[in-house]
Amino acid sequence: MIPTFIRAYETSAAVAGYRIVKFSDAGSSNKIAQADSKTAASLGVSDAMGADTGGMCDVHRAGLVSVELGGTVTAGAPLTSDADGKAIAAVAAAGTTLRIIGFADEPGVAGDVVDALLSPALLHQA
Repeated sequence: MIPTFIRAYETSAAVAGYRIVKFSDAGSSNKIAQADSKTAASLGVSDAMGADTGGMCDVHRAGLVSVELGGTVTAGAPLTSDADGKAIAAVAAAGTTLRIIGFADEPGVAGDVVDALLSPALLHQA
């Protein structure tokens, strides 16, 4: 077992397991939902159980964790969220800034659950 930092958050919508999550209304609460874009305020990855709407969801905030892929990635690729909270390779277009959740620790394709090193950051392309 590789230690991680895990914190429980109340959900504002159902969250599936191994999905990237975001603050759903950062201005008024710290409730979470599945991330839905490359620019979402992503904070971590849900555990295997996920949670129903209004439930408590354990979220990995740091460490080496499992995440479901929404596309093909290579080991070492920076990861961001697709529309379903699945991890995809982050590729910033000119003049854009993406939120990344971390880096793939192994290659995989859509539907795979792979390990990723969480390291939230911004990826900007001038």
